[in-house]
Amino acid sequence: MSLDPTPEAARMTIGSHITTFAGRPVADYPNDLAKAKRAGTAWRLEDTDYDDSGEFRERLTALAAEEWADKVEAIVIGNWGGAYENAPPIGLLVELLPRFTSLKALFLGEMTYEECEISWIVHTDITPLLEALPRLETLTVRGASGLGLKPLRHEHLREFTIESGGLPAEVVRAVGECDLPALTHLELWLGTGNYGGDADVDDLAPILNGTRLPALTSLGLRDSEIADQVAAALAGAPVVARLRRLDLSLGMLADEGAAALLAGQPLTHLHRLDLHHHFISDPVQARLTAELAEAGVELDLSEPSRSRRDERYIAVAE
Repeated sequence: MSLDPTPEAARMTIGSHITTFAGRPVADYPNDLAKAKRAGTAWRLEDTDYDDSGEFRERLTALAAEEWADKVEAIVIGNWGGAYENAPPIGLLVELLPRFTSLKALFLGEMTYEECEISWIVHTDITPLLEALPRLETLTVRGASGLGLKPLRHEHLREFTIESGGLPAEVVRAVGECDLPALTHLELWLGTGNYGGDADVDDLAPILNGTRLPALTSLGLRDSEIADQVAAALAGAPVVARLRRLDLSLGMLADEGAAALLAGQPLTHLHRLDLHHHFISDPVQARLTAELAEAGVELDLSEPSRSRRDERYIAVAE
């Protein structure tokens, strides 16, 4: 199930920066200081040099020294300097981010493909970051090369997203072994084995059981080359009964997985089922529409493809 060759036009790329994060407009620090509100803004920090010029460290240090730093609620970190070969400076982040005493939301690695392909973004163990920010509510990480996580308990994290072209199995297992009593939204881009995404459904078992995620109502297992197997596992997973949103988009979901969903536990309680970018045939799409959309589920079946099995691809890989 290799992604190559994949028609270039069919690949989704992350070609622009986010303009809002955690419900707040994103503004660049320090360039947007004159026009952005100090509070209620997600401040973006990055090294504007392709390589590591030290600019990111200087900007983070300067932001932490602002007299209004205690009002900063959200930070978006772009290229920390040579992200294609350097992991984020976790030591510096652990030292400075706790100074933002109102910080609720953090995006680590918000880069476009022109700045650094998602599979090239180098990370390290992010456990110290979560431990240093016990009041954090939203964490998004883009990229998974070298990414590490140890099981931990975090009382306040409500939204946790890892976007990747290939998420290592050990990270998936660690997420499932974390105790996250407040988490309502979990989103993992599982990716492809070509870029390190070696997780299987057994690695997802603690998440699908849901015991350590008692508040979870939104689950995304996206961008997966094993989407059919994931769907089959979800068909009987205990966590599904309390979900309002289920997202299997961007992956290689086809008739096998869709049929498993239809044959499994009822899904009519869902508010939304997102399957966009899929390989489901017209007859099975019609069944999904009849059984779910007509029962009131918001069903997204956009971006269908008719590719043969050996030509299927996930939306985001390299």
